[in-house]
Amino acid sequence: MELINYIRLHPTLGGSFSNGWQVMKRNFLYLLVVVILIGMVNGPGGANVNLSSDGFGNGFGAFFTTMGAIFLILFGTAYYLLLVPVFTYSSKLIYLDAVREKEIELRKLIEGFSNYLNIILANLLKSALVVMGLMFFLIPGIVIACRLVFVPYLVMDKNLDAIQAIEQSWKLSKGIGWTIFGMGILSFFIVIIGFALLIVGVFPALIWVHASFASLYQGAINKQENMLID
Repeated sequence: MELINYIRLHPTLGGSFSNGWQVMKRNFLYLLVVVILIGMVNGPGGANVNLSSDGFGNGFGAFFTTMGAIFLILFGTAYYLLLVPVFTYSSKLIYLDAVREKEIELRKLIEGFSNYLNIILANLLKSALVVMGLMFFLIPGIVIACRLVFVPYLVMDKNLDAIQAIEQSWKLSKGIGWTIFGMGILSFFIVIIGFALLIVGVFPALIWVHASFASLYQGAINKQENMLID
């Protein structure tokens, strides 16, 4: 099967995963590097640091353990709020380049630092809206998460600020909310199956999922532009 021309992409579940599969096959090694690097950036969150009070006694040991735990919590929070989004948003641009059949440039993984403030604010605003939605009987949070799925792409691709990206993602995802939800559910099972295949299968699974969502975004952009032309 030939790669689907991104200009003709439509925001459908089947079309997005089909194109995502072709994108993965065409650019596997480059996108594998992207997945590994992003995994390394997210890696510190999985570290298990044991701060025992052995040798300090109950008083000083408990004090230093508490202070150490507070420091790790603050450092981890700052790390995931102020650094990780820059790389994850930048990776969206690389997947989008792959969908558009452009040359993949790994240096774009740090592209987000030139748009740092917009990325951080957009990520914080998006996360806050999803969390607030989840607090109201779960369903609103799922709806908001689906409708704001294009925020990272819009910040990186269109250079929109946080508010503009939120508003545009809501408009762009109109009418395809169930498609996005279905892709999220299917992606979950794809990654689970990838883990089951001796763990290493998770790498192509993640590449496929990310390439598929980039394809969906491009399809939504195409649909919007065609509506404007009509």
